Amino acid sequence: MLRMRADRLVSLVLLLRQRGRLTAETLARELEVSTRTVLRDIEALSAAGVPVYAERGRHGGFALLPGFRTELTGLNHDEALALLAAGSARGERAFGLGAALASAMRKVVDALPADHREGASDAAQRLLVDPETDLLARRSATDQVPAAALAEVRRAVLAGRKLRIHYAATDQPPRWRTVDPIGLVTVRDRGYLLATRAGADRTYRLSRIAAAEELAEPAERPETVDLDRIWRERSARFRFDGEHHVTALVRVRPARREELVDTALAVRAMEPDADGWARLEVTFQDARHAEWALWELGADGEAVAPRSLRASLHQRAAALASRYDDAP
Repeated sequence: MLRMRADRLVSLVLLLRQRGRLTAETLARELEVSTRTVLRDIEALSAAGVPVYAERGRHGGFALLPGFRTELTGLNHDEALALLAAGSARGERAFGLGAALASAMRKVVDALPADHREGASDAAQRLLVDPETDLLARRSATDQVPAAALAEVRRAVLAGRKLRIHYAATDQPPRWRTVDPIGLVTVRDRGYLLATRAGADRTYRLSRIAAAEELAEPAERPETVDLDRIWRERSARFRFDGEHHVTALVRVRPARREELVDTALAVRAMEPDADGWARLEVTFQDARHAEWALWELGADGEAVAPRSLRASLHQRAAALASRYDDAP
């Protein structure tokens, strides 16, 4: 708890050094705390001799006396981890390290020479990696995981200890289970816990973990791990061993082919049709997944087989047509 507050005080000083005068509301938003906590932190800094002063009025706020510098502590464990995880696509969001990453980057910027600091800040404003929406304003589906549960999962994975999770499998009520965690993986903003349970391989969707508890008992797992290999092996088993998977023969306009492929578990290309449409054999997670993927294509795709998929799409289209049967 004391370390957490110390990190926050350092971040508060860095924010004021780098951005000048800031209101209590802005500081609270940046540090993800209440304004009352910010005011208490300001008082603690003043009592410790840090020259923070308040400016009243419409454009007021808190600022440091000009020229103030102090030696600040280095990166903590989560901040260093956040910088490593940030190398993957929005890893800081999937693993709950966003706040740590922001704190770490403030320290990195502060460590730069004064003549480079402004240039680095300007450059950062001109680079945007993997935004939340695309050009059609479609939002990416990022998993939402309780912060406390995710922190417990992360600690158990890194410490090599057993983990209890309150997990809700598909179409099942949540229940507690004890696992041996191996690693964390994020794929297209969806996070997964790779683990074993009673010696058997298990893969858990992080968004389905409602609560977690790190145990004192060491996890039963090898000392070294190749997560990339394990993920490939488990993905292959998932694609081809699922009892609910649906394989469909699909026709699709070439311009929409990649959109369909991105949603599929497996794809096998076949000879294109005479009209230039691509013909694919596509494996989906289940019938609902297949129906959704084909429906998204609209008139640019067609399910040739199985007949059950064609029937469900027909029923869905007929229901929509009847809703608008009074249209001119």
